[in-house]
Amino acid sequence: MSALSDYLEAAFLDHLLNGVTLSSPTVYVALYTDDPTDADVGTEVSGNGYARARVYPNGGGSPAFALAVTDGDGKMVANADDVEFPEATAPWGTITHFGLRDAETGGNLLYHGALDEAQVIGTGGQLTAGAGDLKVRLQ
Repeated sequence: MSALSDYLEAAFLDHLLNGVTLSSPTVYVALYTDDPTDADVGTEVSGNGYARARVYPNGGGSPAFALAVTDGDGKMVANADDVEFPEATAPWGTITHFGLRDAETGGNLLYHGALDEAQVIGTGGQLTAGAGDLKVRLQ
């Protein structure tokens, strides 16, 4: 399952109904060994060469997300380019989920989803999310 985080849901509602400014953040893809859930309580990979990968809006750089399309399950965007993470200097474990965050470290979870297939990343391994692998869907 994939979903907006509790943080982004509240920010969107405050923007829509209470006039609170909501600006477009710099977005980073984070990797998790379990589901971060809407409440942002998952286990993000840390150490061992890991770093979040920055992604860009369509037309703003690479790797980027494509423009939203309608498919059988609602509105969806996906990464238009491969998103590469650094090489692991020690095992990262089994990566099952990704999250979109608004900071290179710390920050707020914006969205989370499961990878199509779990990836075991050992020493020297490198995770690359191929174009179309990171799907962000609103239903």
